[in-house]
Amino acid sequence: MTQSLEVLKKTSKSNGEVNWVTSIFMGLFHVGAIAALFFFSWKAFVVAIILWWVATSLGIGMCYHRLLTHRGYKVPKWLEYTLTVFATLALEGGPIFWVATHRIHHKYSDQEGDPHSPVDGTWWSHMGWILTGKSMHHDTTTLSRYVPDLAEDKFHVWITKYHYVPMIVLGLLLLAFGGIKFVLWGIFLRTVIGLHFTWLVNSATHSWGTRRFQTRDLSTNSWWVALVTWGEGWHNNHHAHPVSARHGLAWYEIDFNWYVIWALEKIGIAKKVNTAKISEIKRANQAVVAKTLTRENPRALAPAEL
Repeated sequence: MTQSLEVLKKTSKSNGEVNWVTSIFMGLFHVGAIAALFFFSWKAFVVAIILWWVATSLGIGMCYHRLLTHRGYKVPKWLEYTLTVFATLALEGGPIFWVATHRIHHKYSDQEGDPHSPVDGTWWSHMGWILTGKSMHHDTTTLSRYVPDLAEDKFHVWITKYHYVPMIVLGLLLLAFGGIKFVLWGIFLRTVIGLHFTWLVNSATHSWGTRRFQTRDLSTNSWWVALVTWGEGWHNNHHAHPVSARHGLAWYEIDFNWYVIWALEKIGIAKKVNTAKISEIKRANQAVVAKTLTRENPRALAPAEL
C-alpha cells in the first residue's frame, strides 16, 4: 500500500513551517478574484455559478466528502472518477490528501491532532492550517494508514499527483471561449469564494450554531453555512452519524447534495445509500455518551438519567 503511494513523494511538513507553494498560489488567486470584479459580464457570472456548483457540490460535497471519505453511498467507477475530477476544480488538492485529512479530523475532532479545530484559533481553523504546518501535507506513511482504499486505486493515486491538470485545462478552455473575463470569474473568483465557503464548515460550524446531538466535539448545525455549501453546514448531524449520505435530517434542513444523491438512487445509479433518522441517532448517541461517562466516572449519571 505504501509502495503505491511512493509516486506522490510526500514528506511531512514541520509544525509552523510555511507551505510556500500553497501560500503563493492562494495569494495569486485572491488577487485574481479581486481583479474579476473589474471585468464583470453576465455570461462570466453564469459560468462562475455553474462551475461553483460543479466543483464544490458535485465535487467536494458529494464526492470527496460523502462518497470517498465516508462511503455514504456507491456509484459506478466512471461516475466516481468524473466527480473526482470535478472536485479537483475546487483547488482543494487531490482526493488522497483531502480524504486523509478529513478522516483524521473525525478521529481527533476538536482534540489534539485535529488538523483544523477552532480550539486552536478561528483563523487557524478557517485558513491558517492550509498555509502552515503538516495538516494538509502528510507523509506517505500517514496517508497509507488513513486511505488504504484509495491507495489501491491507480486513478486516485494518479489524479492526486496531477490534481492541478484539470484546472489548467479548464482555464485554457475558458480563455479560448470567453476570454479573460471567463478566466477571472470562472477560475479565480469562483475558486476563492468556493474555498472560503468550504472552510466555513471547519471554522463556523465548530464555533457557532445549534447542537441537536451530544457529540464528543464542538460541531454545530448552521443553516446559513448549509446554504452556501450545498448542505454541508448541518455539521452536528454529520458528526453524529458520519456515514449518512443525508446531512439535512429534518424536512426544513436544505441539503442540495442529498437531493442529487437521492435522485441518483431513484434512477438506479447510486447504490447502498446510507441514511439516518433523528430518533435513531439520538438513541445511539445517548448510549455512547452514557457508556463513556460511566466508564470515566461510575457516578457521573444517575440511573434516571440513563
